[in-house]
Amino acid sequence: MKQCWASLEPMGTTMASVTYTIGIVGGGQLARMMHQASIGLGIRTRLLATSPQESAAQVMNDVVVGSHLDEEAVLAFAKDCDAVTFDHEHVPTELVRRMEATGVAVRPGADAQVHAQDKAVMRQFMERAGFPNPRWQVCDSHEAFVDFAEKIGWPVIAKTSRGGYDGKGVWKVDGPDDVATPFQAMGGLADGHQPIRIIAEELVDFTRELSAIVVRSPSGQGVAYPISETIQRDGICVETITPAPRMSETRQAEIQAMALDIAGRLGVVGVLAVELMERADGSVVVNELAMRPHNTGHWTQDGCLTSQFEQHIRAVLDWPLGAVDTLAPATVMVNTLGGDEDPDTPMAERVVAVMRKYPQAKVHLYGKDHRPGRKMGHVNVCADTVEEALAIAEDAAHYIIHATWKD
Repeated sequence: MKQCWASLEPMGTTMASVTYTIGIVGGGQLARMMHQASIGLGIRTRLLATSPQESAAQVMNDVVVGSHLDEEAVLAFAKDCDAVTFDHEHVPTELVRRMEATGVAVRPGADAQVHAQDKAVMRQFMERAGFPNPRWQVCDSHEAFVDFAEKIGWPVIAKTSRGGYDGKGVWKVDGPDDVATPFQAMGGLADGHQPIRIIAEELVDFTRELSAIVVRSPSGQGVAYPISETIQRDGICVETITPAPRMSETRQAEIQAMALDIAGRLGVVGVLAVELMERADGSVVVNELAMRPHNTGHWTQDGCLTSQFEQHIRAVLDWPLGAVDTLAPATVMVNTLGGDEDPDTPMAERVVAVMRKYPQAKVHLYGKDHRPGRKMGHVNVCADTVEEALAIAEDAAHYIIHATWKD
């Protein structure tokens, strides 16, 4: 397997070591946790953040403040890095291509990343490649949307092709009178670089949502984590259970193989999250793709030999990927979302109380100011059973949010 030192030039060397610098565009919690994983590997990280108060900017010492939409700022940032990766999908595709044209190792590259940035492009690929899609259509007018919905039956899901995340840019449209809503709202998600279109999709009758996390290196090495069941609320992931209950090893292997196949065909470098909807008969439909560490993979920090964050750093440098053996029969991750009111109890006191009651709970905080519904952190719990892990993780997360125990 080709190693990174054959393809990347280190930014600085000493007699004792070779140091690589990875640039991360986007200052959210994913960048923060990528930086954390890079420390033990001896890798320098450089950050492009929109504000010094962003989650990752609080803990990194090489921070450039600038916009991911600003071509001059992005290209200037990238030239001082051995490789560049991303905290989010919102860097315009053409700007990613311009970075690549300068000779910087951009991972994942534009040809892969556009499938996570543009849902229309992703659906077209899935259709051509024969991966499971819902019935769908790009609709450039109200009339086209209504015509599609009348053919397949109401209600229908409307999505913006770009710009949506955590429930934004997605609507359930019950009838013709509601069609105007997504068309009116899509302008608020535009970045001024690429056009946004409305996609109509069938409302899939699913029984649960799943996530397949895989990692691929430039030289083609790939690993697949166990499939997770994800619990969503208002379009936001609130919990994951790994491995997904009530799934045979054979079925798990089939879904892992599909996710690795997608990664290989698209030339993904780093983490690929394939979000899935499972029907009652066990069949699945691909919902979305993400090409970066993903919320549904946070459990790997404490439930797996190699976390998704370390794997992503390894893949970006084309280093050998790590083992993905689990450390317990069940691992549960519960997000701590900002509640309607921020309790007076200081966060440090809340964390200490959780540690005292549940020493097996692992708390991860993002350094964010309180806002209702905002992802403030997460709790991981490993246990012998799903029931035990869920009970502890949910109670611990509830206390961190509300400063009261659940029971």
